[in-house]
Amino acid sequence: MATAPPSTYSAVTLNINGEKHTLTVDHRTTLLDALRERLDMTGTKKGCDQGQCGACTVLLDKRRTVSCLQLAVAAEGREITTIEGVAEGDQLHAVQQAFLDLDGYQCGYCTPGQICSAVAVIEEHAAGWPSAVTDDVRPEAGPPPLTPDEIRERMSGNLCRCGAYVSIVQAVARAAEADAAARAEQAEQGTEHEGAAA
Repeated sequence: MATAPPSTYSAVTLNINGEKHTLTVDHRTTLLDALRERLDMTGTKKGCDQGQCGACTVLLDKRRTVSCLQLAVAAEGREITTIEGVAEGDQLHAVQQAFLDLDGYQCGYCTPGQICSAVAVIEEHAAGWPSAVTDDVRPEAGPPPLTPDEIRERMSGNLCRCGAYVSIVQAVARAAEADAAARAEQAEQGTEHEGAAA
């Protein structure tokens, strides 16, 4: 007697922007399609659907990924952050504010992916990760200066068909400066607390 073929559907629980969503999906469903078509999270955009334009970039465990190439079933148990979860309540993320202040967008279609990538770029840079244009890649050299060339290289997976690249580079640079200042302030406060405890 022949056995029934295994189901091509599974129930998955996705942790998106701090909230859990359980849904049944075909194993071939991409994270992008689950977000947009099943959960109505349309901030993440579908561009090329081939992993080449970056419009669908989201953060997966705080690292950027193109959601059109990520299967939804493979994202179960991981922390997913979409553009809807980048801000903290009504307080825009420094990257979002910089994009607004410096006109880092035109039509805005690629902007959610650009912002998610920029958030990850700033974290990667602060952690000392080199890029293809980093001169000194030794760990002891620390983070390289975040020059326009560094930003362009690190953001190169995100295309802007409007050509707002100059403003995007400026926005990432400004957000990185704000992030560095916030990190320095946190470190200073941590030192003060340690001194008071001693």
